[in-house]
Amino acid sequence: MQTVTCVEDLRLMAKKRVPKAFYDYVDSGSYTESTYRENGRAFARLTLKQRVGVNVEGRSTASTMLGQRVAMPVAIAPTGLTGMQWANGEILGARAAERFGVPFTLSTVSICSIEDVAAHTKAPFWFQLYVMRDRGFNQSLIERAKAAGCSALVVTLDLQINGQRHKDLKNGMTVPPRLTAANLLDFLRKPGWVMRAASGRRNFGNLAGFIKGGDDVIAISKWVASQFDPSLDWNDIAHIRSLWPGKLVLKGIMCAEDARMAASLGADAIVVSNHGGRQLDGAPSTVEALPAVVDAVGDATEVWVDGGIRTGQDVMKALALGAKGTMVGRAFMYALGAMGEPGVARMLEIVRNELDVTMALTGVRSIEEIGPHNFHEPRVAQAFRARTAGAMTQREESVI
Repeated sequence: MQTVTCVEDLRLMAKKRVPKAFYDYVDSGSYTESTYRENGRAFARLTLKQRVGVNVEGRSTASTMLGQRVAMPVAIAPTGLTGMQWANGEILGARAAERFGVPFTLSTVSICSIEDVAAHTKAPFWFQLYVMRDRGFNQSLIERAKAAGCSALVVTLDLQINGQRHKDLKNGMTVPPRLTAANLLDFLRKPGWVMRAASGRRNFGNLAGFIKGGDDVIAISKWVASQFDPSLDWNDIAHIRSLWPGKLVLKGIMCAEDARMAASLGADAIVVSNHGGRQLDGAPSTVEALPAVVDAVGDATEVWVDGGIRTGQDVMKALALGAKGTMVGRAFMYALGAMGEPGVARMLEIVRNELDVTMALTGVRSIEEIGPHNFHEPRVAQAFRARTAGAMTQREESVI
């Protein structure tokens, strides 16, 4: 096994080992992919201040998310079709996260079901809900999450319709799925993946057996495509809040107006997220949108961020801009596609080590000490804040 020192190593391994259609499903954005690329570039533009002569012995990356003690303020984000990167991938990811001490979030459109993951783990995990047109089905998923002991419900708000992803269309990752000659040839070049897939789950675990029209992948895919609901509004979120007694996380917040509304409805945390650049191409990066959201809600709810986070330094920069936690999706999928469960464990080790070393070199001993003062130019963070807040004010005034 080659030496793996960073998430980029895992990405390159995954690209070799996972069939192109499934790798591209992860490593792509909508339309021109400008927002997808900007998510990472925005982090790179923020530079940190190196400090010396500061006692940094006894550092700790430990923190809390939703009151839960975590080894570092990083949760594994919900990712669809995880089990197609590595057979039974959701179970493997949840086990790795449990051992490491960070939260794992299971997607509605996972390959392994809620019950599957619960049967193979001991620690409570989080469940992510896509709000479907069939409100009865939504309620059944919530009840199943309760029965499985899920400790938080993560509602994704930004997938009322699907953003167009050119790579998926070209690879046949459509509804229904289209098997092409190129895909078949590519599968033959990935015998390890094929052998694992043959022995693993290959359907949408949370949906099979619960919908009309059959349990095969094509039937379920068609049903899912018909169920994304453009009528989703805040009244629906208020109803979900009334059904779910536990911690509620609202994901897909990118502006102050929506952040304030989410907080007013009792969200325990909100995630600044543009769906990894997979929905609205041309939206700002999440780290650029973050400060205005933090300012809008204050201490009313926890603010997390995802999108473009590949290193422990990215985690620290997000925290320095006011986030209380982060979520990683693509880094998790790269790690899983590269090495399965050991890959996820290695990814988490890498991110924590990078965060720890960065804290030491910036003179920080605990997560609570991280703030704007850790930037080389504090005005860079202030500029982020002023630019997003100013744009937000202009939009609000135009509405008024």
